[in-house]
Amino acid sequence: MTEDTAVTSDAGKLNTFIDRIERLEEEKRELATDIREVFAEAKGAGFDVKVMRQVLRLRKMDPADRAETEFLRDEYKKLLGMTE
Repeated sequence: MTEDTAVTSDAGKLNTFIDRIERLEEEKRELATDIREVFAEAKGAGFDVKVMRQVLRLRKMDPADRAETEFLRDEYKKLLGMTE
């Protein structure tokens, strides 16, 4: 393989990667738009979007990590006198 052939091959591979990334970025933008629309629908139905985002964040967590986070949050609230 000559140097020119190697460069052409590398350029082709790089171009393929760039094209794939650009397509995925476009799909990501489209999905983000779809997600915003679902949140708008939920808000229109009377749900609190801010709380929904918090619940989604919690659902992504491992149960042990979620329990630890909730425990620490409750402890901090106690320290700050925010309990009822």
